[in-house]
Amino acid sequence: MSLSNFEYQKIMQMYEDRRLSNYHLHEQRKKEIYQKIPKIRDLDRQIAANSVALGKRLIAGDDPSLASKCKEENHRIAQEKKHLLTEHGYPSDYLEPIYHCTQCKDTGYIGQKRCRCFQQAVINLLYSNSNMDRLLERENLHTIREDYYSDQMMPDGLPSPRANIRKILQHCRGFLERFPNHENILFQGSTGVGKTFLSHCIAKEIMDKGYTCVYTTAFQLFDYLAKHTFQREKEEDTERSLNMIFQCDLLIIDDLGTEMVNKFVVSQLFHCLNERLIREKSTIISTNLSVKEFRDIYSERIFSRIIEHYSWHKIYGDDIRFKKSNLT
Repeated sequence: MSLSNFEYQKIMQMYEDRRLSNYHLHEQRKKEIYQKIPKIRDLDRQIAANSVALGKRLIAGDDPSLASKCKEENHRIAQEKKHLLTEHGYPSDYLEPIYHCTQCKDTGYIGQKRCRCFQQAVINLLYSNSNMDRLLERENLHTIREDYYSDQMMPDGLPSPRANIRKILQHCRGFLERFPNHENILFQGSTGVGKTFLSHCIAKEIMDKGYTCVYTTAFQLFDYLAKHTFQREKEEDTERSLNMIFQCDLLIIDDLGTEMVNKFVVSQLFHCLNERLIREKSTIISTNLSVKEFRDIYSERIFSRIIEHYSWHKIYGDDIRFKKSNLT
């Protein structure tokens, strides 16, 4: 998830393009309003004249309290402008500066700190480079097919796969409605039952809402953490990416259990999950492991965190990928 200089410049150019586009749109709006409501142009000129006059008087050493009087007068004029706009059928904020992100005003930074929209721009760019964005277009809540799951009752008395997936989907929709909610989910089931698909669905919905979401396979996550841990000199991109893993609104770890497990992996998994719990950030995990296998492989300490803080959903049924290839 490291960001190259070229990618950084690409994101900053995106912000520059946004500011330029919004500036032109704002100027078009002013031109439109000045033609239809000339009084507003006069009011804007009055605000500018008041500010210039105040600056000159302050430089000349006049009473600093004049600043508050000027501010009050300009506020009164601004309110008059809003009244004129609404009187002519326009929104009261029609002439306000236009921003995609009001937090950073489309600069990407709030002071010296990167805005959340910048973090999401990084994720979007990296996903785009890896074709993840195309995948999320195909795999979302609107493309789920319940008919891929059998409606036959299971021999052991469990609900049918279709009834089960409906219940899980209901929980997922509730999770999305409540987000950000500090809730966590673990999807467990055999290969091809839809665990990764559901994770993709949730990722898309979260990102569409403007929240930051990092998707990674377990192998990629631990490979990255190993590089960070054993790297002699910590690079800025590496540190930034590690912070993104801990700080993103939603972290999705796919295929946990497919990586080669050792003491390092177990300790890093505990650190990652525990750190996100402390920061009250949501995490979704998918795994093929059974409850017993999970506990035996990842230690009682990790298992207890999962049991206490995650809603565990077992997905079962036939291999959907096989069904997709055979359905007409």
